[in-house]
Amino acid sequence: MAVCVPARGEAFDAARHAEALLPLSPPERLSYLRAALDGRIVFTHGFGVEGQLIFHWICERDLDIDVVTLDTGRLFPETYALWAETERRYGRRIRAFYPDASALEALVERQGIEGFYASREARMACCDVRKVRPLDRALAGAQAWITGTRADQTEVRRQAGMVSYDTSRDLLKLNPLFDWTRAAVLEAIDAHGVPVNALHAKGFVSIGCAPCTRAIGPGESERDGRWWWENATSRECGLHLPRNVAYRRRAE
Repeated sequence: MAVCVPARGEAFDAARHAEALLPLSPPERLSYLRAALDGRIVFTHGFGVEGQLIFHWICERDLDIDVVTLDTGRLFPETYALWAETERRYGRRIRAFYPDASALEALVERQGIEGFYASREARMACCDVRKVRPLDRALAGAQAWITGTRADQTEVRRQAGMVSYDTSRDLLKLNPLFDWTRAAVLEAIDAHGVPVNALHAKGFVSIGCAPCTRAIGPGESERDGRWWWENATSRECGLHLPRNVAYRRRAE
């Protein structure tokens, strides 16, 4: 497991607690984290099956964890419908963070409304304005960040480990489903009756912005439907890259 030791003394000791977190179930990991930390914990919900299951456990255990989502303005109608259904089901608001209006206007003026298809740099610039910068605001002042990342999704995500310390953002990062497969997630979703995006039944697996997501075919991996026009090794938006790396790539 990849573990980075915190730089600040008062922060969660990732190396020491990783051993305790590993044998726990994902919902137990969430409870453990909440009990171990005094500060604000943020879960970023993207309305995928992993996020829906984590949100179910947070609500089931009534954990004091801030649940936020990044509304890029380009999501599928089905995603908004699931958002509303999820709030009704659990009786809890999911706080939205939006792109800065001025930055978004400048981006569209510079590259056009669909300029992200032109190059990887243009697409990363779009992701930066619509996702990464809103994430920075969502995580401001947080002591820990929870995501739905799994090891079997991509090599970048496998290298992240289940628990690490994000030195670029100065917080702990927990991926409670890191050692689960998609099949295990779907089994738990069915067992708990957790609502999911209607697009999953149409071949969409990993769902993001509508212009950048497609259904996958037989033999394709779940991330093949994201930014499919790019090289397979580049299919990250920047959310799960160290913040200094995201800045550097934006400048390239």
